[in-house]
Amino acid sequence: MIRVVVAEEMCLLRSALCAALSNEEDMEVAAEVTAVGEVSAAVRRHRPDVVLVDLAVDAPHPVEVVADIVAAAPGTGVLALGSQWSQSMVAELLAAGAGGLVGTDASLAALVAAVRDVAAGERVIDATAAVTALSPASSPLTRREAEVLRVAAEGLPVKEIARRLYLAHGTVRNHLSASMRKTGARNRMEAVWRARREGWI
Repeated sequence: MIRVVVAEEMCLLRSALCAALSNEEDMEVAAEVTAVGEVSAAVRRHRPDVVLVDLAVDAPHPVEVVADIVAAAPGTGVLALGSQWSQSMVAELLAAGAGGLVGTDASLAALVAAVRDVAAGERVIDATAAVTALSPASSPLTRREAEVLRVAAEGLPVKEIARRLYLAHGTVRNHLSASMRKTGARNRMEAVWRARREGWI
């Protein structure tokens, strides 16, 4: 029997995943959690064979999430769900110990097969994730916007970013605003994270 912990923030999707996996004769949902921060504790408590974790687009530090799960239970396979992948993100997730990457648009049959493969110790990367990782989207950021974001990644205030790049404060603010708009981020650090995830900076 393959024991699975399901980590999914959205109630409806979590319920559907749990129901689908429980219907398989060789699978049992050992626990379900709503937040990635709860996963490590659930893994230690239930010792599942596989953790199915949704790395939402706006979830911070997806690589750390995977690394924490692996550290909590080295023998547990991690199957990450995601809607967007990049070359760097795929490489970092696999290096952190992820056993598989599956797109949220994958079929139920593909997901179930991936759970079985990861439980068996195999590595699984679905076609969508692989193609996306090998064909990264071109960056919407201008050269200067990317440069400002790289410096902003150090956590510096606008005044220091402007001094470092020999720009006016207003110019830096404009570049940061444009970067947040183009990446769909709510603040500058989220813009940095999204741009890094996509390999734009």
